[in-house]
Amino acid sequence: MKSFYIITNRSKDTDLRLTGEIASFLEKNGCRCRICPETREAGGRWHYTDPSAVPEDTECVLVLGGDGTLLQAARDLVGRNIPLLGINMGTLGFLAEVEQSSIHSSLEKVICGEYAVEERMMLKGTVWHENRISGADVALNDITIAREGHLRVVRFKNFVNDEFLNAYSADGIIIATPTGSTGYNLSAGGPLVSPQASMFIMTPVAPHTMNSRSFVFPPEDVITVEIGQSRRYENEKAFACFDGDTVFPMATGDRIEIRRAETATKIIKLKSLSFVEVLRQKMSATQEV
Repeated sequence: MKSFYIITNRSKDTDLRLTGEIASFLEKNGCRCRICPETREAGGRWHYTDPSAVPEDTECVLVLGGDGTLLQAARDLVGRNIPLLGINMGTLGFLAEVEQSSIHSSLEKVICGEYAVEERMMLKGTVWHENRISGADVALNDITIAREGHLRVVRFKNFVNDEFLNAYSADGIIIATPTGSTGYNLSAGGPLVSPQASMFIMTPVAPHTMNSRSFVFPPEDVITVEIGQSRRYENEKAFACFDGDTVFPMATGDRIEIRRAETATKIIKLKSLSFVEVLRQKMSATQEV
């Protein structure tokens, strides 16, 4: 690879010291490098990275920050088909593989072609209000449907391929990809799934029933979550959140249809560690903290 684009979380690299160091290293090794400008399109189609500003010949996008920054980059660049390499400047990173202590050696491997590319499944969610689309977006980790406002549970009706599955009251529901299984899904008691797999994971958040568990569905299925009425037959207020970023309001009678997105995110992998080994290392680091 010889053409790079750098996306930096400027709250973690405030003076762009590390960003400049990486750009300088790449240029000294005969590579082309562009740095993403500090812009954000409020209420627009992209969040932190204008995809039209990424040169057409870009072969790799370097993402400096943490898993959250990489998630934002993946969503902004959906459809560009450019592999991403995460450089971890946070704490516990599952997506951002490269640590600051090994940046130069890692970049040398990328330049020389010593890497693998993993394709990660993404979700597409479409929110319906009175039979009209009120919002739509994609997610790499998860789509969460949750209550809004004061502390009370919401009644959720769940369907798979238009067939009724179940209904229960809970604080929320997480629909996660295998990549997102290590995120909010894990915190809510959901299963860990290898990121190379393709499937949906449905996990309730604090359900008010004893028999609600996570469900796993094949990627061809379409999952629908509908907001039910409250016990007092009042309209409930809820929201659908995509990767902890984009939010669309929902209310009683609204539904969200979630299916596999047509595009996937490409992640560059430099280490030959198995998913089990990565988990062991990350979990050990968490316990030490």
